[in-house]
Amino acid sequence: MASIFSKIALGEIPSHKVAEDEHYLAFLDINPLVMGHVLVIPKKEVDYIFDLDDETYIGLQLFAKKVALSIKKAIICKRVGVVVMGLEVPHAHIHLVPMNAMRDLDFTLPKLSPSAEELAATAKKIALEFIP
Repeated sequence: MASIFSKIALGEIPSHKVAEDEHYLAFLDINPLVMGHVLVIPKKEVDYIFDLDDETYIGLQLFAKKVALSIKKAIICKRVGVVVMGLEVPHAHIHLVPMNAMRDLDFTLPKLSPSAEELAATAKKIALEFIP
């Protein structure tokens, strides 16, 4: 069965996309740690990031770097944190989280519940900064 991320990549489930190419997709986390929290995935469904073939893994990292640079321009933050956990969805993914403090990467804290309008506005801000 396809993961929720595969369904998002196929357009079967709506998302707030910030960047996309033939092989990769970046979209907002709908329950972010902080506004601007983005998930970056390969469109090819592989559960564990270190099971990706080298070309896909390197491409994912390079795509994530471009997205992180876009986040940094669009969202006021000191850094963009990078986290790979991979337990919650069986599809390799990278979390990119705007950070102003270490606690911004604390996944045990309550998540935000932004409105669809807030997510759309944030996605647009980041997407406008993306350079393929």
